[in-house]
Amino acid sequence: MNFIRFSDLCASGKAAGQRVFIRADLNVPQDDKGNITEDTRIRASIPCIQMALDAGAAVMVTSHLGRPVEGEFKPADSLAPVARRLGELMKRDIPLASGWVDGVDVKPGQVVMLENCRLNKGEKKNSEELARKMAALCDIFVHDAFGTAHRAEASTYGIAQYAPVASAGPLLAAEMDAISKALSSPRRPLVAIVAGSKVSTKLTILKSLADNVDQLIVGGGIANTFMLAAGLKIGKSLAEADLLAEAKAVIDAMKARGAEVPIPTDVVTAKTFAPDAPATVKAATDVADDDLILDIGPQTTARLAAQLKAAGTIVWNGPVGVFEFDAFAKGTEGIARAIADSSAFSIAGGGDTLAAIAKYGIEKQVDYISTGGGAFLEVLEGKTLPAFDILQKRSAG
Repeated sequence: MNFIRFSDLCASGKAAGQRVFIRADLNVPQDDKGNITEDTRIRASIPCIQMALDAGAAVMVTSHLGRPVEGEFKPADSLAPVARRLGELMKRDIPLASGWVDGVDVKPGQVVMLENCRLNKGEKKNSEELARKMAALCDIFVHDAFGTAHRAEASTYGIAQYAPVASAGPLLAAEMDAISKALSSPRRPLVAIVAGSKVSTKLTILKSLADNVDQLIVGGGIANTFMLAAGLKIGKSLAEADLLAEAKAVIDAMKARGAEVPIPTDVVTAKTFAPDAPATVKAATDVADDDLILDIGPQTTARLAAQLKAAGTIVWNGPVGVFEFDAFAKGTEGIARAIADSSAFSIAGGGDTLAAIAKYGIEKQVDYISTGGGAFLEVLEGKTLPAFDILQKRSAG
């Protein structure tokens, strides 16, 4: 993937004295009183801002926060708490500018926070007029918000079209590099784990991956649908019987390429969906009519773990069982440990996946953890993200 890296502009001195506009992802959770409850995204944005300051740039940084109505400011939509927290972390005063679209007063060595960009009329529809006004504020645009990379909005796409220079910040560049390594030029075998409650929400991902991966491991409710498609009984487990043809098509597409979708040979069942429900390990052929399948069994876990340890590249999206309940967490833990032990290049994304990674403490063993839920899923679907598209176009002149 060819794109201009902001780090290269800084290292070469091209950012010195320049007006730099950074689109960050500072959409942090807050309590009812507006207090920030978790500041990971703010901390993650600092290297890009500091890089610009160290290079001698005049720095503007903005983000969306929540779901404001364009043109209708409410105190709850303000980035004021974010500017305060960023100032505390960077040990400097960071003023907040509102009504900034027509001009910003910022000098080299200074950083100004621009009020919630989604308050600007035309932001979500990528208004050309708004995008051109934003672009006129800067000499260099820096996209550093992967979580918004799948949206073509004025502050993520339009400004990149019209700014004199459009570049990827360190966070976005790392995502672009990791995704390219995992999907564009993977070390084989390439194994993808796609799990979740419904095939319907991941169908396009499954179809896209079926054309590219060597093994497609399915888990959760998705695996139940695939078990049904393979002729197995699943009791009263969550599944989508109306999508059996699609599941069979994915299995057939993999078979035609000499690849496979491993179907569980044993499962962990319960009679009720509850954390204290007694767990029973059964052969996949022995599931009773009143059983709920809540995890893969130890035999299946061991087989999949062996495949993961032999992989060249692993893409992981979704736990394979109800890992929130300890009795039904062994499958997901086994998968997580196998990924941690594998020499494969591993990339993982999605909220539940990140929760599983945190639960088993394998953050350092996963090569890249993607923070953008929707953006990560769209990449797996085979889509070219708008942010990647425009940055590649701008790098070509």
